[in-house]
This record gives sequence, structure tokens and C-alpha cells, in this order.
Amino acid sequence: MFVVTLTLLYVLQHVLGVDVYEGAASVLLPCYISSVPLDPTVLWSRNTLSPSTIHQRDSDGDDLKDQNLCYKGRTSMRTDALTAGDLSLTLRKPSVSDSGNYTCTITAFGNERRLADVELQVKEPNTLPTDVLVLLSVLLIALVVIVVLGLYLWRSKVHLRRLETKVQQVEVDSEVESVQLPCETTVQLPEDVRVKWTNSKNWKVHVYQNGFNLPEEQHQFYRGRTEMKRNLLKPGDLSLTLKHPTDEDRGTFTCTVYNREGNILMKKQVELKVRVCQVEVEEGVESVQLPFRTTGDLPEDAEVWWTREEPKPQKTAHMYQDGSDQPEEQNQFYRDRTEMKRNLLKTGDFSLILKNPKVRDTGKYVCEVKNSNIMRRKTVLLQVKDRIQDTDQTVDIRNRSSSTDPTPLIDADQSV
Repeated sequence: MFVVTLTLLYVLQHVLGVDVYEGAASVLLPCYISSVPLDPTVLWSRNTLSPSTIHQRDSDGDDLKDQNLCYKGRTSMRTDALTAGDLSLTLRKPSVSDSGNYTCTITAFGNERRLADVELQVKEPNTLPTDVLVLLSVLLIALVVIVVLGLYLWRSKVHLRRLETKVQQVEVDSEVESVQLPCETTVQLPEDVRVKWTNSKNWKVHVYQNGFNLPEEQHQFYRGRTEMKRNLLKPGDLSLTLKHPTDEDRGTFTCTVYNREGNILMKKQVELKVRVCQVEVEEGVESVQLPFRTTGDLPEDAEVWWTREEPKPQKTAHMYQDGSDQPEEQNQFYRDRTEMKRNLLKTGDFSLILKNPKVRDTGKYVCEVKNSNIMRRKTVLLQVKDRIQDTDQTVDIRNRSSSTDPTPLIDADQSV
């Protein structure tokens, strides 16, 4: 004599029926979603109970503080449920009292979506002959294979091909005109998709929706510096062109494509490495230029600050405000030794000319251009070598091939 455990699945008016005999080790309540939205919360509930929560899971894991005590220690979901889209619930040691209607819902962006209604019926255990058990087991296996195969074929038709999860790396010098962050797909995208590029700080770098770019949603640091191809949906090329990259742009950029319901269709990450600009001269030259070029035609109320940030203490090397230089704002160490080009807001050339550079001018210089609507920033490492000093004994600010912030030299003029 054997205790028979059967699981029969059927679909009727969008209600999935699951039958199981009491005494079974567990039973699976199926629920699937083709595309999991960002930061979702999945809830399994049974409205006839109080509290009604059977199992809850979000991006941080299981949240069972409101779980009905009758189900304590008896429910679980796949650890990768929110990645794989398999939101099925495993109920261990089902009893007759567990019979009823179970609902699977998902909530994201404040919107709740009902994914599945599963009617569970836990029956009193029966005894069947061995040959009947074998026959039913074969039928069950065949049914499961058909269901799994059908689900696979269906998902393969409605899913866009997910791009590789490997982060692609792009490395450039800070003086290039532009850099392209690649993101391509071989699948034609729907016309109503939303494409969002973000950086590692979760700033919106570029937003595209319904055939239009949305510059008003950009972070001010990227306004006027990004571009995507026209008719980008036809070739499936979502690559982003970033103009005048600086060391402040380095980091991981993420391209995310959403459908109109806010579900993620695909995502790709690109790591951008921008080498810090380094300038090296010998003491005694007439002047040296600290380069900084960005987009032109900037607002007339934009302010430009050149500051030597390291070594400490910080010093204002040059300031441009209200259409003219502001020498009274300079540190006396740089008075009458700096110069910037004319029409700098129109041309976008904010390079600084430093006259008669000295060894004590060595350090980390930062230029910031900003007003209420725009912001630009660049770092330049200046090293001025002593003319009589042996080249082999000269300490470099940093390895020229590195793309991270340097350790500055000790200021030779801390008293200034």
C-alpha cells in the first residue's frame, strides 16, 4: 500500500487549480512573470484569513513579519525569484485546512498587478494499487514536460533578448571631443519604450521616450553633452555619445529600457575610464596651459572657478564672473599670473594660462563652471620640475597610465 501524492494543474478562467493529497512533503503554487520590474514586492495572500499574508518577498529578501502564523516555517520562494521571474510558492506539509484560493500579486512604482489565482485543494490521502500509481506518475511527468515546454516557447516569443551582463569597459583621454558608450540589441524595440542612461550616482545622464529626447529630465552635469542616434529603435542601437568627457565622468553607466508599464525589457552597463589630464613643464618657461574644453554657448551668468585643491591649503587661482575676470578673488600667490581666453562662455574653452610657473605651483587644479542650470568640472594635474634637479630624482604626481585621483605632492609654499 502506498500513499499517493498527485499534483494536477489546469487553467480555467485564469484560475489555476492545484490538487494534492495530505501527507505530501510539499506542493508548488505556480506564478510566473515574463519581465520583473525594478524594486518589486511580491505578495502571496489568502483573503479568507486574517492576517491574509502567506508570504512576502522584495529586493532585500523575504519579509515575513505580517505572515499568518498558520504558515510559519512552511513557505518559501526561489532565491533568484525576482531575477528569473519564477514567483512560485512552495508550501510544505499541506493539510486539508490549507485548501482555498491563493493570490499572487506584484507591486512596483506604486502599481499593483495581479499575476495569478491558484485554487489549492488538499485531499484526504487515498490508497491506490502500484500499477495505477505508476501510470499516474507517467501522466504527471508528461503533463509537466508539456507545461514547461509550452511556457518556454511562450516566453521566448514575448521576451526581448537580454544583453550580456558583463560590464564593457571604455577608456579615453580627458581631451577627446567625445566618447561613445555602446549599447546595442538585435531586436527591434517597440515605439513606446523609455530608454534611460544613468551613472554610478544614479544621475539621469540621458532620457529618451516615445521618439523624443527629454533634456529636462537630465542632471545638469550632463545637459548639452549627450546625444543618441535618430531613429534609434530601427537599428536597435541605443549607444550614447558623451561630449567632452572629464575625469568627473568616470564610473559605471547603465542603459535601461522599459516598456510602457514600467517593466524592464533589457539593461546593459558600461564602465567609462577617463584618464586624468596631466601637464608637466620645467621651471623657467614663460607660461603653461591647463586645458579644459567643453560645450559652448553657455549662459552669460555662468561662473568659472579655477582652484588649486591640493596640496592644502586650497587656493583660488582664477575667477570669472559677470562677464569678466575677478582678480580680487584670487589668492595673492596667483595675482597677475593667470589669464583665460576671450568669449570663453561662447566657445566653451576654459583653459587657464599660468605665467612663470614655479615648482611650488605643482598640484591638483580643479575648474568648475556652473550656474543654476549647468555644471561642468575638470581636474588637471600640474607638475613643475626644478630646472637644476636631476630628472631621475623628480617625483611624479602619479603614474601617467592611471585613471584614478593622484596623491598630491607636499606644497612647497604652505605659508602663502
